[in-house]
Order: sequence, then structure tokens, then C-alpha cells
Amino acid sequence: MELQNFDIHAFYYLANTWLLNKGLNLVIALAVLLIGLKIIKYLGVRIRYRMSQRSVHSSLQPFFLSLAITSLYVSLIIYVLSIVGVPFNSFASILGGATVAVGLALSGTFQNFAGGVLILLLKPFELEDSIIAQGQDGKVTSIQIFYTVLLTADNKTVIIPNGKLFNEVIVNVTREGKRRLDFEVKLGYYVDVDQAKEIISKAIHTTDKVLKREVTRVGVIAFEVDHVRYTVTVWVLPGDFLNTKIALQERIIKDLKAGGIRLLGT
Repeated sequence: MELQNFDIHAFYYLANTWLLNKGLNLVIALAVLLIGLKIIKYLGVRIRYRMSQRSVHSSLQPFFLSLAITSLYVSLIIYVLSIVGVPFNSFASILGGATVAVGLALSGTFQNFAGGVLILLLKPFELEDSIIAQGQDGKVTSIQIFYTVLLTADNKTVIIPNGKLFNEVIVNVTREGKRRLDFEVKLGYYVDVDQAKEIISKAIHTTDKVLKREVTRVGVIAFEVDHVRYTVTVWVLPGDFLNTKIALQERIIKDLKAGGIRLLGT
């Protein structure tokens, strides 16, 4: 029944009227669309080349390229539809509300994402650097958009969200190329200060991995009720910190005993 009541003449009249009114705009919109697609393709190649030239981190290149291309596509579609005469007031309101809802639901994820982008751009640390952050001390094995992976000295994998990582204090142990090693030796008042300093200094110069060209320090730092505290300061490579500390402390103990200096508690 509905097909029998269909007025083909009225439909033809409406279609003809619409084409007369909108036909030119439709042709212009189609031309703009085709030209715009070619321009976006060219810009995509240029953006990728520029990022490579500026040494943008490889983890960020796909994201920035996708963001730029998507933004260009959306802008092109909106412009083409505006040429045809499509209203966007209602569509913009719906899109805005949806964006706010999604933003609230994924606020933590966006925070981690923003932290990852800033870490990759500002580079407070890089792969293979040793850092201390969020109560963890380890070597950076992976930097992802949402999280960073550390490997601790006792072979534990620690995954830290980038949002928390970037908003807290980060200690980069590796960046300066060397690390200062400090510890104390406690000796009694009966020990001759010059003799103790000489033995400790010799132990420093005979211990492997201590950077001999750097300034070392051995001296009395404090007086206690029943002993004197000597401070020992040397420089080592970041990766040799723990092993050198153990080796140097063992050598100092042996050399002090060999020199006739009795350690506290013995």
C-alpha cells in the first residue's frame, strides 16, 4: 500500500530541487575531500621524516603521527560536511559530553599516559640508567607509554606507573658517569689517627674499581663516647658501587688488623 501511495513525481521534484541548491556545494565538497586526502598523505610522510630528524623517541613517533593524522582527518571531514551544509551544534554537544565522561573514567590512565610522554620527551632517565624512585632502586630496562620497568640488584622486576613516577623525586645514579661512595669506620680513642688514616688510604689505592684519579677523603668526622668515627669517601663507576663497597670495606678491616689496630668489639 505504501508503494502505491509513493509519488514519484514529488520525489523527483524534491531531488531535483536539492541538486540544484546543493549540487555545486556537493561537487566542491568532493573536490576538497579528494585534495585534502592527498595533502594529509603528504603531510604524514613529512611529519614522520621530521620526527626522525629531531630524534623523537621511537615509542612516541607512532603516537604523535597517529594523533596528527587523525586530527587532520577529523578537521577535513568537518570542513567538507560544513560545505554541504550539515549542522554541527547538536553533534558538538554530544561529542563534548562523551569526551568529559570518558575523561573522568580514564583519568588515571591519562595521567600515566601524560607521565610517559613527558618522560620520553624530557628524558630524566634513559634505558640502562640506574635510578632510585618510588622506594625502588634498579636499572631501567623498559620505558613504555603507561609504565616504566626496573630490574633491581636482587633480580626483581618492578613496574612503576608513569603518572606516579614523573610526579615524584627521581634520583638518576648513572647520568654523571661516576658515583661517590661514602661509609664510616669506628675505631677506639687509643688508635693513632695518622696511622689509621695511612692504612685506610693505602687500602683505597690497592682496591680495584676505585677511581684513582678522583679525590678521596679519609678523616675523623665525629667523636662518640667510646669511639671515633672516620669517614671514607671514594669515587666509583655506578655499576661498580656495591661490589667496590664490599671489597674496600673488607680490605680496610684486614689491613687494620695487620697493622696491629684492634677493631671495636674484638
